[in-house]
Amino acid sequence: MADAQPIAEHDERPFAVLDVGSNSARMIVFRLRADEHLDVIEDARAPLRLARELHDSAQLGPEAIDRTLEALRDFRAVAEGAGADRILAVATSAVRDALDGHLLLERARELGVPLQIIDGDTEARLGFVGAVHDLPVTSGATLDVGGGSAEISRFRDRRLARTWTFELGSLRVSDRFLDDDPPTGAQLKRLRKEIGETLRDADIDGLSSGDMLVGIGGTVRNLAKVDMHRTEHPLRLLHGYELPADRLEVILADLAGKTMKRRAQISGLNPDRADSVIGGAAVLLEVMAALGGDRIVVSSRGVREGLALGGPDATVPPPRWVRTISIATLSARFATWDGNAADRRMTIATRLHDTLDPEARDAIREMLVHASTLLDVGRAIDYYDRFEHAAMIVTSADLGGFTHGTLGILSAILRQADDDIRLGPYRRLIDVEDRSAVLRAATVLALADELKRRIPPELPAVIGCTWHPAAFVVEGPFPSGWRPRGVAERFRQVFGRPLHVLSRRPA
Repeated sequence: MADAQPIAEHDERPFAVLDVGSNSARMIVFRLRADEHLDVIEDARAPLRLARELHDSAQLGPEAIDRTLEALRDFRAVAEGAGADRILAVATSAVRDALDGHLLLERARELGVPLQIIDGDTEARLGFVGAVHDLPVTSGATLDVGGGSAEISRFRDRRLARTWTFELGSLRVSDRFLDDDPPTGAQLKRLRKEIGETLRDADIDGLSSGDMLVGIGGTVRNLAKVDMHRTEHPLRLLHGYELPADRLEVILADLAGKTMKRRAQISGLNPDRADSVIGGAAVLLEVMAALGGDRIVVSSRGVREGLALGGPDATVPPPRWVRTISIATLSARFATWDGNAADRRMTIATRLHDTLDPEARDAIREMLVHASTLLDVGRAIDYYDRFEHAAMIVTSADLGGFTHGTLGILSAILRQADDDIRLGPYRRLIDVEDRSAVLRAATVLALADELKRRIPPELPAVIGCTWHPAAFVVEGPFPSGWRPRGVAERFRQVFGRPLHVLSRRPA
């Protein structure tokens, strides 16, 4: 496997990205689409606890280096098994702080893994690119809590403004301040005071109205998982999950009251994190307090994705573009999906929706567009339940650029289009004021699908539609005499007037 080279823009061959962190090492094999969408092909992870080796000395030592090399050897094997012929490899806080970190680099390169140490600024910039790329956030801050260090990046209009690096990694602060198991109240209070003072001395700009705090790393994801289990959140996706500060305080108090053995049994918590999660939670809460944030949005992306997307100086595209590409890439994975049919359905649906519900929020119109595009992927499982299966695929896929609320709307439009007036299991994710508009959009999708099916593929899917005093009239190249009986009754119930379809099919 050759040394890493910049990934060519249109090179879709698999490549591996790995980072050796202070708490664990992880490798992902990606395929980068020409439109900047990352497909995950394989991954591997190994808990290393390198930050703990530096607690008593400034060196990793032979044993830690050997187990790191063992992980890298396994990563390389997985990468080669996935067909990757290139690798990007970085090491962060623990290796850059260790006096013998260069020894690990030399031996890693002998294995064919071109491991490089990156500084805190580069780590923060990579985390920003990876985390913000696939989230619908415009301005705010990213927080990456690793095992040895924590990085904060401030960004505006999806462009990086400034970065900070602190020796506030979850494993580092836990080992330094929390001596007892479980820790005492005094130990936890001293830890939080130290974190708060460190952040105040750094003079970080606070969050403004509309800014979001984005959380990166295993500590953030594990705490979010714990909260997700406790709240029975309907959407089992970490990416985009919002964790409020008040609930995080409750989780921290609960964790701090248990021994490490009991913490390891908590639902949602990886047992590997049981020894460091208390310190990590304290860091999160103090950063939220220092920046004035009342919640943190979880990103399942980070440094590895930042590397794969072009590096620390890569441009982050607009969220709507990310969503569109993400939907298109998901659709293309299914043999049942026909891009031309999806475009025709979407053209009809948007024409109908703009006339029937012109005051609807733009987000609902956009989710209708995505639902029109995705409907046929449900046929890969079963034609007759394709609406339900398409909704299931949407909420199971790793889509980029969506909030949990917009995924709830998208799923509900697909489910309700199948003659179902229920919002489904994601009702809690949809604002009350949006629910009627979602039902109208679903009815539009059902009608658009019926209309599209009646237009021969050689004819353009162009329709006319308008409100008349007695009915809503749709004109297009439909078969003469056809009446959409099932959807017509539903249309009358939802929109309050009859539906009339007129044929304008050329001879």
